[in-house]
Amino acid sequence: MVDRNLRIARLGARSGGRFALHKAKTTFASAERKEALDTEFQMKTAADVTAELGNMKGAMMKIGQMASYIDTGLPDHVRQTLASLQHDAPPMSPELAAEQIERELGESPDSLFLEWDPVPIASASIGQVHRAITRDERAVAVKIQYPGVADAVSADLDNAGWLFGGLSAMFPGMQPGPIVDELKSRLIEELDYEAEARNQRYFAEFFDGHPFITVPHVVDHLSTGRILTSDLASGVRFDEVMTWSTDEKNLAAETIFRFSFGSIYRLHAFNGDPHPGNYLFEKGGRVTFLDFGLVKRFTPSETRLFEELIQAMVIDGDMPKFRGIVEDADLIRRDAPFTDEQVGDYFRFFYRYVLTDGLVTIDEEYAAAGVKQLFDADGPQGELLKELNVPPSLVILQRITLGLMGLFARLEATANWRRVAEELWPFVDATPSTDTGREIAAWRVSRNQPPWGL
Repeated sequence: MVDRNLRIARLGARSGGRFALHKAKTTFASAERKEALDTEFQMKTAADVTAELGNMKGAMMKIGQMASYIDTGLPDHVRQTLASLQHDAPPMSPELAAEQIERELGESPDSLFLEWDPVPIASASIGQVHRAITRDERAVAVKIQYPGVADAVSADLDNAGWLFGGLSAMFPGMQPGPIVDELKSRLIEELDYEAEARNQRYFAEFFDGHPFITVPHVVDHLSTGRILTSDLASGVRFDEVMTWSTDEKNLAAETIFRFSFGSIYRLHAFNGDPHPGNYLFEKGGRVTFLDFGLVKRFTPSETRLFEELIQAMVIDGDMPKFRGIVEDADLIRRDAPFTDEQVGDYFRFFYRYVLTDGLVTIDEEYAAAGVKQLFDADGPQGELLKELNVPPSLVILQRITLGLMGLFARLEATANWRRVAEELWPFVDATPSTDTGREIAAWRVSRNQPPWGL
């Protein structure tokens, strides 16, 4: 096992080093030379995919992306390690991409589509995306999974317990087995484009016609387990949003907040990947949400737990009641040697932005403090932290909570989050508190739905 891990590490280093060298070469190359270098570096066969992304490389990239929410506030060497796991993969050659299309859909892209762009608009850890025009003149984005990567990643995850071994050392009170199973399930699910298509359809149907939230519709007859074709979305990337006015940034953040947390109570589902690359933005708070590979569906009892925790902590401020709920949820053992107030002090931090009925700015300091609260076993809450367990239903929830805090910190997003949240919480059922909320309420009335929420 040690020898295998060393081989994996060397392969990862070679692959990552080769890609880094390629990127460095192309930075200063002429346009013609850059195109030649890019062509040289493309993955041309399934064997290339295996060499670049098999043997833990693809799995490590996905794990790095899932762990990206703890980037803010971590030491530089840890931040750099995570960053190295989040790099885009090199693209497939046009010929290999076309082979995958024909293998999955039965025809070449030139036959299937009125127009086909052989140059991908994005490449990621397990696939890449191309623009196309369908025969009925519909502009679409076609996501193609790298050949063989699903088998490679799935097989390696079956033997990847060592990747998660640090969890027990960091949190002695944690039961790592269920958490590891949950993370593996979510990672493997991302490899199944049919599951992603089901998730995307679910969200797209609910948000159809929404004034601020767009989810591209799936083109069913051009989608399979390894090909996912959706309407081509428009908008700008996160980096451009960073140049917008404070008001526009706040509007974008409010929409993401409403989508992310409101979905729990309206759809009993959670799109769990708050990566900046998964959003497209338009001014006025309009956001298109991409990538539904990592979606967690919640049971009614799980959703009820979230509501009970909010009720006890935020609405009632009842720490003995809150303590009892976290014990019942197996977050902390019943005989843990801490007072109700100590337990409340620890968890209160994660509700801080909705405890205040007033404007709260989520900035870099705020996000870094959240990471420290969750991971600093040597800090003032260290002894309590060591007693904590994380039930599987909360793994993805915690990820997107901290992920959004990191995203909002970059925007320095400011809002009365408490008022917006009260619109989303069905047990409060508050009237709209912002212009965005009022426009959404009117849309919901037009659909004969309750006039609050998402």
